[in-house]
Amino acid sequence: MTSLYQRFLPLLPLNAHILDAGCGSGRDSKYFIDNGYQVTAIDASKALAAAASNLIGQPVTTCLFQEFNSSQPLDAIWACASLLHVPSAELPSVFANLSKQLTHKGHFYCSFKYGTNDVERDGRYFTNADENRVQLFIKNTDLKIAESWLTGDLRPERESEQWLNLILTK
Repeated sequence: MTSLYQRFLPLLPLNAHILDAGCGSGRDSKYFIDNGYQVTAIDASKALAAAASNLIGQPVTTCLFQEFNSSQPLDAIWACASLLHVPSAELPSVFANLSKQLTHKGHFYCSFKYGTNDVERDGRYFTNADENRVQLFIKNTDLKIAESWLTGDLRPERESEQWLNLILTK
């Protein structure tokens, strides 16, 4: 994760408020908190939210991206391998909801499996995306793609799969 953090965190102000959107186990939230950032963490899974809360020592909200509303402006949003579980038809409204809560010139990191289709695998839904597809998802927001790059999957037997990483700015 270090290479992703090194691209994202230098863009943020000192003590920035980061939304960890789809925080999962809390790995990234913990890293951000340990490095002096203010973190709001959310996840749709009650079990993962509880595990993350235990790890980071603060409450984690259980909600969908479409339902989230921050009580304070967000300097940044971190959505690492989480938005890909949202059906592609819902992503424009998800990006619209999250982006409206970002401060002016706020930054939004997200990642998708690289592709142009939607797939279901082992009962789980995945939206794959390339840069053009992301442009469609963010078309009706104030977000712009500032940077995009591909990385390989680090899990054994998945080395051939690629991830699209993006930094969007408002």
